[in-house]
Amino acid sequence: MRGAFLKYFVVATFAALAACSRAPAPEEPSETPAVEAPEDGLNLDVWLERMEVGSRELYSAREAVLSALELEDGDIVADIGAGTGLYTLMFAEAVGAHGRVYAEDIESLFLDLINQRAEDSGFDNITAVLGRENDVTLPENTVDLVFIADTYHYFEDRETVMKSVLKALKPGGSLVVVDYDLKPGEPRPEDKGHVRFGRAGVISEIEYVGFAFVEEKTVEGLEENYFLRFAKPAE
Repeated sequence: MRGAFLKYFVVATFAALAACSRAPAPEEPSETPAVEAPEDGLNLDVWLERMEVGSRELYSAREAVLSALELEDGDIVADIGAGTGLYTLMFAEAVGAHGRVYAEDIESLFLDLINQRAEDSGFDNITAVLGRENDVTLPENTVDLVFIADTYHYFEDRETVMKSVLKALKPGGSLVVVDYDLKPGEPRPEDKGHVRFGRAGVISEIEYVGFAFVEEKTVEGLEENYFLRFAKPAE
């Protein structure tokens, strides 16, 4: 499991902080200095401090992102690459006691953290799911909405992963991808070298798997990231 973690989430989440944080002016020090992952495992306090800070766009715009998802009471949601559980906890409140949130990650220590945060917050509608590098390991045809934020472009086998996402969704269910907007024709920032393509490439890949592109939504507070919605065709 440690090897999978290094390939997927530590690298993905650690590098993604640069992708989703507003770069400081050259003369100003970074608000989130580099921190090496400890050799003996995850320092969860460090990751909480790095992931849930105002300088990170997906944190500062979290309420607007939640609103744009248009969740309803009783919905079943999957938070893929849930990390520290920031959005997982928000989803749990939004879908209510009759809903369910699957917090999927391939690092068990993050899932332990999410379980603890859920217990501390009084949520009993969160299920932690240990995924694999090429499979989100969710039950088929059970999920109303899959949410993938700041994670898609780190999947090594995106086609296989997204096929497992497609299976997990109910017919007519939604997929929302929020990721860094690599604009065509603009120079690639040095800290965005891990972003391989922009929104057009993402749309093309996800459509190829079998999803239908629905819309790109403008979300207040998202300036460096796009918000794309897809749907699983109804059977």
